[in-house]
Amino acid sequence: MENYVINIGRQLGSGGRVIGQLLAKELGIGYYDKELIQLASKESGLGKEFFERADEKARFNFLGSFWAGFSNFVNDGFYSDNLLENDSLFQIQSDVIREQAAKRSCIFIGRCADYVLREHPRSLNIFLCAHEADRISRIVAAEKVTAAKAKELLEHVDRKRAGYYSYYSGKAWGAAASYHLCLNTSAIGLEETAKFIKAFAKERLNI
Repeated sequence: MENYVINIGRQLGSGGRVIGQLLAKELGIGYYDKELIQLASKESGLGKEFFERADEKARFNFLGSFWAGFSNFVNDGFYSDNLLENDSLFQIQSDVIREQAAKRSCIFIGRCADYVLREHPRSLNIFLCAHEADRISRIVAAEKVTAAKAKELLEHVDRKRAGYYSYYSGKAWGAAASYHLCLNTSAIGLEETAKFIKAFAKERLNI
């Protein structure tokens, strides 16, 4: 199979989106983050809002109270229906991920793409973290919030991403054993991290 995929998991504020975009430009391949929501909406005929609510980044109400108990999960504001409906939306999005990966080489940001594409013969799974101070600084700039609010947000979002990832993949979010490569973007900055991943990808995927 000629196509390859790079799946990037990341802590909030670690620069994963910027790095993914830099890599996609450098490698000349597809880039999918929020774009998947539009594709899933188009493929399924459902409104974008359904997938935005199911997206692990849409304020992360999804699985918000799952670990506290099933009844809390059902009523915590994501859906008043049931887990089956939530799983159906995840399945639709997963089908879109597989479809795009079959068409061309791609970079996927989040959305359990490493798990969805676990049988892809040419895949590279990466996790990005960063020092808390750098993460807070980026969140403050992007969300126009105070440093205290940014710290609260990163803790909340990371907890929800971990729950989302663990629920669907059965693996530990952010644990080195779950990925091919884990990097702290604070060590060398976003651009140099992108260059490092590019070199690593070329070696591993024989690009």
